[in-house]
Amino acid sequence: MKLLLLFFIPFNIYASLPAPDKDGKWVIVIDPGHGGKDPGALGSFSREKNINLAIALQAGEYIAKNLKNVKVVYTRNDDSTVDLIERPRIANRNNADLFISIHTNWAKASGVAGSETYIMGPAKDDENLAVAMKENEVILLEDDYSSKYQGFDPKSPESYIIFTLMQNVYQKQSTNLALKIQTQFTEKVQRKNRGVKQAGFWVLFNTTMPSILIETGFITNPVEEKFLNSSQGKDFMASAIYRACSEYVNEIDARSGISAQKRDESQTGSGENPEVPVSDGKIIFMVQVANSASDTEIKPGNFNGINDITELKANNRFKYATGRFDDYTEAVKLRKKIELIYPDAFVIAVKDNKILPLQQALEQKRKSK
Repeated sequence: MKLLLLFFIPFNIYASLPAPDKDGKWVIVIDPGHGGKDPGALGSFSREKNINLAIALQAGEYIAKNLKNVKVVYTRNDDSTVDLIERPRIANRNNADLFISIHTNWAKASGVAGSETYIMGPAKDDENLAVAMKENEVILLEDDYSSKYQGFDPKSPESYIIFTLMQNVYQKQSTNLALKIQTQFTEKVQRKNRGVKQAGFWVLFNTTMPSILIETGFITNPVEEKFLNSSQGKDFMASAIYRACSEYVNEIDARSGISAQKRDESQTGSGENPEVPVSDGKIIFMVQVANSASDTEIKPGNFNGINDITELKANNRFKYATGRFDDYTEAVKLRKKIELIYPDAFVIAVKDNKILPLQQALEQKRKSK
């Protein structure tokens, strides 16, 4: 029992670190797995650490460029060695809102393929445990690892009992982001979906925010190794991660109460948009195209020619949406058209001037029929 008690100490210390000034922005910490003296998994011609870094840097660039309310922090941005214990510390010191660790998988059989995303928790089966054990093995490359990790042995299944005792207070949020990641990989990049799983990853265990570990694919699969090393493959995976983060951030920002406003095209742009109801006691579906920290005059010229824009306000941010549909499928059809000019457009549900979680809105619609 003494060993188990020691494991709780680092978590509490990290949680008490002073929070830096975030200037009201989200902070997303991206962790390219392995690096430096730790190559990670080995393929026929490539090393995991290089794939992880390339995808992480590209994803971070997309996020920083397109999400103005987000600050990106990397645990490494070059081929350097970062101890496993230090990676969650970086996230905790920066008072991160999300922690994303990016990896590439390995299997004995070359035919195994697909992407999967993990959250913190006890492994449900031997396969998940094996993935966690392999990722945690990097500990053995560090000096004085036995003392540093307080007796944790990444090769011993008994050591993983600690992960069954620690409650993951961010399980729901982590699962939400993980599902979005997997959806993007499957629908946008046509990766085989191996699902959202949980296992005892040290790098997730010691974070104090929603955290996920992505296995982008199998370096031991010849087709996937080639794809993950190609410029297109790395860009596709990175953009999928970005879109999932964008959807997550916008969804969370929208959960607080909002008021809806719309500006008549004849107005000049001075003053605030006059408030009008978006929905009158019923659920409608709209397509969000943009969000901004500052008020934007509603006119076609500011929204790539779209003339039916509604402004929604939440948490001092302005969100802009178009279309009003009773039927979700009609909103999806509009989104597909809008994606030509707004690639990151997504469907939202609104009721009584408040944005609802999409699944909740669909369920309410189903029950009302």
